[in-house]
Amino acid sequence: MIAERRIPLIAAPMAGGVSTPELTAAVSAAGAFGFLAAGYLTADALANQIAGVRAITSEPFGVNLFVPGERRDLDLSDYRTRVEAAAARHGAEAGSPSWDDDNYPAKVELVIAERIPVVSFTFGLPERSIVDRLREVGSQVVATVTTPQEARAAADAGADLLCVQGMEAGGHRAVFNDDPALPGGGSLFGLLAAIRVVQAEVDLPIIAAGGLVHGADVAAVLSAGAVAAQLGTAFLVCDEAGTPPTQRAEIAAGQRETELTRAFSGRPARGLVNRFLADNGDAPAVYPQLNNLTKPMRGAAGKAGDPELMSLWAGQTYAQARPLPAAELVRRLTEEARQALQQASIRL
Repeated sequence: MIAERRIPLIAAPMAGGVSTPELTAAVSAAGAFGFLAAGYLTADALANQIAGVRAITSEPFGVNLFVPGERRDLDLSDYRTRVEAAAARHGAEAGSPSWDDDNYPAKVELVIAERIPVVSFTFGLPERSIVDRLREVGSQVVATVTTPQEARAAADAGADLLCVQGMEAGGHRAVFNDDPALPGGGSLFGLLAAIRVVQAEVDLPIIAAGGLVHGADVAAVLSAGAVAAQLGTAFLVCDEAGTPPTQRAEIAAGQRETELTRAFSGRPARGLVNRFLADNGDAPAVYPQLNNLTKPMRGAAGKAGDPELMSLWAGQTYAQARPLPAAELVRRLTEEARQALQQASIRL
């Protein structure tokens, strides 16, 4: 399905409201491939978004699911005090640091019932029985991986494709098991290196993700053997994206560094450095409890237009993102990729 698309570009699933039905549909309608992000949604909310995409376009699209990890309980009283103090600046309170499964079982049943063309998984792997049921209804299964070891596990689990995520990527790293001793939760590979070591381990089609914002980047990963390039940050500032205005403004300003942090969610994620991120580099590795704890603070900061308490997810090349309609961005990326490949051919 993905490899057969006219344009080998994918709009990455971005949870938290960024990947709107309008963005997903616009990308697919332009000949590329759009994804809905099911993370943090109820099954009913996801069903509404699926219906929203289908009301706009008949082109295929995908849905991404967060695989719930093993529950890890820690004493969060100290961190709760920090969050309470920060949230109070905007009259909010800290959330409940509770564990949940992100409505995963219900959303798995939904994507099967809806016969979603492509279903991708992040933070781990689906059970083989789920993979088999998805295949029975005609769905392709994509596993998001960051290391060759994860790639081998995904191949053994029956994945049809691998989404290889480099350390440059914005938002959450897709590591299966978050190692608290490592800032990135696991080994850090740049995207081209990740593609190479994964290709040496398994023989599955690869989608390349991480720091891609220009057509020349797309050309580079296609030349490296990927069947498609997945871009997230590049689509953050598209007209159809649900990106908060404050985050759009910070991306446009392009003045902040990016870092990997657990400060907002308890899982390593790359975002723009702000006060809360800088002050909480020692955040514990406990997801989704930390995510639920900081959610009211982040929401209040967003409403107040305060970038210092928001999770401003973005990849390393975020300053190069272009505020365009999604279809126009797809067109420009495609033309840039063609030009880059032609120039490389001449050079060789």
